[in-house]
Amino acid sequence: MISQGETTAEAPPAEAAAELDLGESRWPPAAALLVFMGLNIGRNLWLPNEAALRVPWLVPSIEAVLLALLFLGQPGSLAKYRRWLRPLAVAFVALLVLAALWATVVLVYDLIKGIGVTQSPVELLASGALVWLGNNLSFALFYWLIDSGGPLARSRRREPIDFAFTQHMSPELAPPGWRPVFLDYLHLGFTNATAFSPTDVMPLTLRAKYVMLVQSTVALALFGLIVARAVNAFT
Repeated sequence: MISQGETTAEAPPAEAAAELDLGESRWPPAAALLVFMGLNIGRNLWLPNEAALRVPWLVPSIEAVLLALLFLGQPGSLAKYRRWLRPLAVAFVALLVLAALWATVVLVYDLIKGIGVTQSPVELLASGALVWLGNNLSFALFYWLIDSGGPLARSRRREPIDFAFTQHMSPELAPPGWRPVFLDYLHLGFTNATAFSPTDVMPLTLRAKYVMLVQSTVALALFGLIVARAVNAFT
């Protein structure tokens, strides 16, 4: 005879199998990191002495560590979950965000002083586009990892905590059991950077609101100063 304690401790095989499938694929964030790493490496080879960060291989190194965490730790998988993984991943994504912000500051400084890549409209546009993409990707990764406690915690929640997507606010538009994945946060990062404000995703907590505020401010600085300077140089 099985006691009540033993019944609650062991899940039926079907339920156990379902739990192991609640995770999220690591391939979309890994692919995004690989593409951005390739762009950074290509730019460093093209303009080896004109990196916005003044440390050309810093960002690719951070991205390589994040890729290792994604492939070795699988933060979206319940089957291979590690408690240390999410805090470590958040820390390295925070470093990526800081690097992207610092690259923006340095690029704007170079623009004001008229030095570096700001002398060439082609190089300025290429550098500005790479910094803009870096901001979008780093913030998308940050949103993905902090929202509702991360991918694993979101798989066990029905109500949003940090971000309310359209499917949350209008459940009839979403399939049963819908939850946001990395590509949804990548879309959030790009729309926030182009509209300079929330579009179809609403921030619910103070941390979500102010992280979005920082991202939209940085994007506005890039568009307002760098693109305008490049267009002026072309004309």
